[in-house]
Amino acid sequence: MGQGSKNDRTPDRAEQQGLWKLMLRLPALRGRLQILIVSNAALGSLCEAYQEASSMLEKLRDNMLASDPGMICEYETICAEIETEVIQYCLQHRSRVPE
Repeated sequence: MGQGSKNDRTPDRAEQQGLWKLMLRLPALRGRLQILIVSNAALGSLCEAYQEASSMLEKLRDNMLASDPGMICEYETICAEIETEVIQYCLQHRSRVPE
Protein backbone atom coordinates (compact mmCIF):
# COMPACT_ATOMS: atom_id res chain seq x y z
CA MET A 1 0.00 0.00 0.00
CA GLY A 2 1.19 3.53 -0.76
CA GLN A 3 1.83 5.94 2.03
CA GLY A 4 0.07 8.89 0.38
CA SER A 5 -3.38 9.98 1.40
CA LYS A 6 -6.36 9.81 -0.91
CA ASN A 7 -6.09 13.61 -1.21
CA ASP A 8 -2.68 13.33 -2.90
CA ARG A 9 -2.63 14.65 -6.43
CA THR A 10 -0.15 14.63 -9.27
CA PRO A 11 0.72 18.04 -10.70
CA ASP A 12 0.08 18.43 -14.42
CA ARG A 13 2.90 19.39 -16.80
CA ALA A 14 2.55 23.19 -16.46
CA GLU A 15 2.30 22.93 -12.67
CA GLN A 16 5.37 20.70 -12.55
CA GLN A 17 7.40 23.04 -14.74
CA GLY A 18 6.33 26.03 -12.65
CA LEU A 19 7.22 24.11 -9.50
CA TRP A 20 10.72 23.40 -10.84
CA LYS A 21 11.24 27.06 -11.70
CA LEU A 22 10.02 28.16 -8.28
CA MET A 23 12.30 25.62 -6.61
CA LEU A 24 15.23 27.19 -8.46
CA ARG A 25 14.16 30.73 -7.54
CA LEU A 26 13.29 29.88 -3.92
CA PRO A 27 15.82 27.23 -2.83
CA ALA A 28 14.99 27.62 0.88
CA LEU A 29 11.44 26.41 0.13
CA ARG A 30 12.25 23.46 -2.13
CA GLY A 31 11.31 20.78 0.37
CA ARG A 32 8.12 22.50 1.45
CA LEU A 33 7.05 23.08 -2.13
CA GLN A 34 7.58 19.41 -3.00
CA ILE A 35 5.49 18.29 -0.04
CA LEU A 36 2.70 20.85 -0.37
CA ILE A 37 2.20 20.51 -4.12
CA VAL A 38 0.88 16.94 -3.90
CA SER A 39 -2.04 17.85 -1.67
CA ASN A 40 -2.83 21.37 -2.65
CA ALA A 41 -4.56 22.56 -5.80
CA ALA A 42 -4.14 26.23 -4.80
CA LEU A 43 -0.37 25.89 -4.82
CA GLY A 44 -0.65 24.01 -8.11
CA SER A 45 -2.49 26.97 -9.59
CA LEU A 46 0.25 29.33 -8.43
CA CYS A 47 2.89 27.06 -9.98
CA GLU A 48 0.97 26.95 -13.26
CA ALA A 49 0.59 30.74 -13.28
CA TYR A 50 4.31 31.09 -12.59
CA GLN A 51 5.13 28.77 -15.49
CA GLU A 52 3.01 30.82 -17.87
CA ALA A 53 4.32 34.20 -16.69
CA SER A 54 7.98 33.16 -16.55
CA SER A 55 7.79 31.53 -19.99
CA MET A 56 6.35 34.71 -21.47
CA LEU A 57 9.05 36.75 -19.73
CA GLU A 58 11.74 34.49 -21.22
CA LYS A 59 10.22 34.94 -24.70
CA LEU A 60 10.09 38.70 -24.29
CA ARG A 61 13.69 38.83 -23.08
CA ASP A 62 14.88 36.57 -25.91
CA ASN A 63 13.37 38.96 -28.42
CA MET A 64 14.53 42.14 -26.67
CA LEU A 65 14.74 44.27 -29.82
CA ALA A 66 11.14 43.62 -30.81
CA SER A 67 9.78 43.55 -27.25
CA ASP A 68 8.18 46.41 -25.42
CA PRO A 69 10.25 47.22 -22.29
CA GLY A 70 6.97 47.95 -20.48
CA MET A 71 5.79 44.40 -21.13
CA ILE A 72 9.06 42.97 -19.81
CA CYS A 73 8.68 45.07 -16.67
CA GLU A 74 5.06 43.96 -16.29
CA TYR A 75 5.95 40.27 -16.51
CA GLU A 76 8.88 40.72 -14.11
CA THR A 77 6.39 42.21 -11.67
CA ILE A 78 3.91 39.39 -12.19
CA CYS A 79 6.62 36.78 -11.55
CA ALA A 80 7.78 38.59 -8.41
CA GLU A 81 4.20 38.82 -7.13
CA ILE A 82 3.64 35.10 -7.67
CA GLU A 83 6.92 34.33 -5.88
CA THR A 84 5.72 36.44 -2.94
CA GLU A 85 2.38 34.62 -2.89
CA VAL A 86 4.16 31.26 -2.89
CA ILE A 87 6.38 32.34 0.02
CA GLN A 88 3.33 33.51 1.97
CA TYR A 89 1.49 30.30 1.14
CA CYS A 90 4.38 28.17 2.42
CA LEU A 91 4.59 30.20 5.62
CA GLN A 92 0.85 29.88 6.22
CA HIS A 93 0.98 26.11 5.73
CA ARG A 94 4.12 25.46 7.76
CA SER A 95 2.30 23.14 10.15
CA ARG A 96 1.59 20.68 7.32
CA VAL A 97 5.27 20.21 6.57
CA PRO A 98 7.53 18.27 8.94
CA GLU A 99 10.65 20.20 9.89
